[in-house]
Amino acid sequence: MAASVKKNGAAGGKLKIPENFPVVAHPLAEKPNEIASNIVYHAHYSPNYSAFKFEPEQAYSATAGSVRDRLIQQWNETYRHYHKVNPKQTYYLSMEYLQGRALTNAVGNLDLQGAYADALRQLGHKLEDIVEQEKDAALGNGGLGRLASCFLDSMATLSLPAWGYGLRYRYGLFKQKIGKGGQEEIAEDWLEKFSPWEIVRHDIVFPIRFFGQVDVQPNGSRKWVGGEVIQAVAYDVPIPGYKTKNTNSLRLWDAQARAEDFNLFQFNDGQYESAAVLHSRAQQICAVLYPGDATEEGKLLRLKQQFFLCSASLQDIIARFKERKVENEVIQWAEFPSKVAVQLNDTHPTLAIPELMRLLMDEEGLGWDEAWDITSRTIAYTNHTVLPEALEKWSQSVMWKLLPRHMEIIEEIDKRFIAMIKSTRSDLEAKVGELRILDHNPQKAVVRMANLCVVSSHTVNGVAELHSNILKSELFADYVSIWPNKFQNKTNGITPRRWIKFCNPELSQIITKWLKTDKWTTDLDLLSNLRQFADDSELQKEWESAKLASKKRLANYILQVTGETIDPHSLFDIQVKRIHEYKRQLLNILGAIYRYKKLKEMSPEERKKTTPRTIMIGGKAFATYTNAKRIVKLVTDVGAVVNTDPEVNSFLKVVFIPNYNVSVAEILIPGSELSQHISTAGMEASGTSNMKFALNGCLIIGTLDGANVEIREEIGESNFFLFGATADQVAGLRKEREQGQFKPDPRFEEAKKFIRSGAFGSYDYNPLLESLEGNSGYGKGDYFLVGHDFPSYMEAQKRVDEVYKDRRKWIKMSILSTAGSGKFSSDRTIEQYANEIWKISKCPVP
Repeated sequence: MAASVKKNGAAGGKLKIPENFPVVAHPLAEKPNEIASNIVYHAHYSPNYSAFKFEPEQAYSATAGSVRDRLIQQWNETYRHYHKVNPKQTYYLSMEYLQGRALTNAVGNLDLQGAYADALRQLGHKLEDIVEQEKDAALGNGGLGRLASCFLDSMATLSLPAWGYGLRYRYGLFKQKIGKGGQEEIAEDWLEKFSPWEIVRHDIVFPIRFFGQVDVQPNGSRKWVGGEVIQAVAYDVPIPGYKTKNTNSLRLWDAQARAEDFNLFQFNDGQYESAAVLHSRAQQICAVLYPGDATEEGKLLRLKQQFFLCSASLQDIIARFKERKVENEVIQWAEFPSKVAVQLNDTHPTLAIPELMRLLMDEEGLGWDEAWDITSRTIAYTNHTVLPEALEKWSQSVMWKLLPRHMEIIEEIDKRFIAMIKSTRSDLEAKVGELRILDHNPQKAVVRMANLCVVSSHTVNGVAELHSNILKSELFADYVSIWPNKFQNKTNGITPRRWIKFCNPELSQIITKWLKTDKWTTDLDLLSNLRQFADDSELQKEWESAKLASKKRLANYILQVTGETIDPHSLFDIQVKRIHEYKRQLLNILGAIYRYKKLKEMSPEERKKTTPRTIMIGGKAFATYTNAKRIVKLVTDVGAVVNTDPEVNSFLKVVFIPNYNVSVAEILIPGSELSQHISTAGMEASGTSNMKFALNGCLIIGTLDGANVEIREEIGESNFFLFGATADQVAGLRKEREQGQFKPDPRFEEAKKFIRSGAFGSYDYNPLLESLEGNSGYGKGDYFLVGHDFPSYMEAQKRVDEVYKDRRKWIKMSILSTAGSGKFSSDRTIEQYANEIWKISKCPVP
């Protein structure tokens, strides 16, 4: 059949849809011939592109349509099954999801990768080329969103009744470009044409109110009225499980205004903007992830986004609860917590708490006590940070303006909490000001969202052992004394399907060969059986060959996006994550600068004895985070000098990887040999990229922070390059710094001096370097301990260089890294959530 593909059609020598190929719909096809026929059917009858050409873009659209046929069938079967069985169901509320490309994941989870590759070959295309046409959905920024997406994959794979809820951001956070001035931000274009994976549900629309006032009804009940009302329209993205029929949903909400809100009179009078003011405001809600909030308008928009997600999702959840009851049966609201579990992914969806209370009291007629009992038994909260600036606090005046009824409810929750403390815990009365939800500071009265979550949720969890211990012993210590059983740990995990099986096929095949099973894909603990082969020279040879193949693929990508040629035989050293001072990309680049300076001072013969290294750094700096953007600029400036220095560039290269996202990670992680997870101890809640790197046989240089602690325990201490202060030392070190007791390492001073010498250009890096200097004050005093940890970091890097020269030892450590990664499957994490927090059971589609 491949012979029937013609390349000499009317589209100027472009590929055409095969003329003699049967145009027959086979929505549930599994055989390559039938799949190819279904793809051709979509090329003809799905009206996204002209039917006169079949270039990769058109082929991608038709292929996605073919895959989606099966997903819709499975989604419908899953929905009917859940409706019939009526199990308790989890609803995961998150402001972010980083899904990555859907095509690879879908055909992989459906176990149709080979069949689709064969079908596309018959049509003159390669699956890997077609996959490249897909743009990452711009629904998230960092680890929070990627974790949520891993969780969705595991929920479906484990056949759990669980859905995700999020927002359909049109322009995402931003697309990152690197220019002479450093990072530039432009709007994401993932929806510029359309997304074939989303299915709009025109029948699922809910009204969302903002502003207005609260009316007291004659019977004493309260009603939120007036203001402006926006429509929330559902878009479903099917989430298939791996080799299971269960296909769950990620339901994304888009904001729209009604036709009746368009003022035709004003428009015809030439008042075009005024005529469509509500339409414009609706478009703003889902335009951008995390809009700037320096102004009151920005704060209102962020708060609108959060409430829009919470209200639409809860209205949908309540509608489903009612829909699943037996016909003519009276609604038993007391059963709601036994049918519904709501998980708040960080504090962004906190408004679900007062909104569920409002819906139950004002719309359904329940009293306070019953509504509170239902709410507090339904909602659970995951904390993701101990950083004070990340624990959301919203201005009370802004809240009263936008959500007056919710502020009444929050006031009542706060009042009852204080009364409970006074009546049962008189020892905590002096601390009520810190524990209560409302901070009435006359300079800045705020609502503390984390406090509202802790007071109102039945369970609060951290995301790594160290993080959870810090929550219990420091951040939420007094709450723990009130509710000792409320707090749990759920160490994060990653899906092994996307993060090794699909993105690293060479290594996956070797693992399957040596374990004599591919069951490790859903039972990651089986990887521990690789330990017995770690010294086997044959495995080591295959392992190194697979790693080299991934490194060459990465080198090709770097050449394509940066124009820089890198040596696949050098040590590939990678740090990719959101740019933030606590994540300490600055420590990394200062180490690279010192390395460069020392290489310059060596003789040619001395250089030949060093370990050649390619340092790659990637990640987005928030648009208004000045120091983070300075770090990006510094990395690019250092790379521009080092990479063009003929004396040194065979031994060191520094590359900034632009626009880091999931699809980029799927190339970077398999090709990485050393990964830097070097945050200040006690500041990273967990991290999940560290798990992805470790799973792919990459060694870690890192601090005892977040999940690094547990990774080091699992893979073996000798297979982890440890450095830096520990979490329990940090406060003391900061105090010593304030007292002027810190003595900087000469190498640290040398690296800073080299930057100031102008070696990397004329840009003024003094404001960045000054953050590392002085003993105290805003933006001073090296809060993140870069100077303190620099000498131990450099010593750890020296150990890396030495071990890398011993190839057998390095490869053995790499094998043991993968072998120790079994604990870090999101399947394990989600099973723990299901059993210990949500109390839900598997509900496999028969």
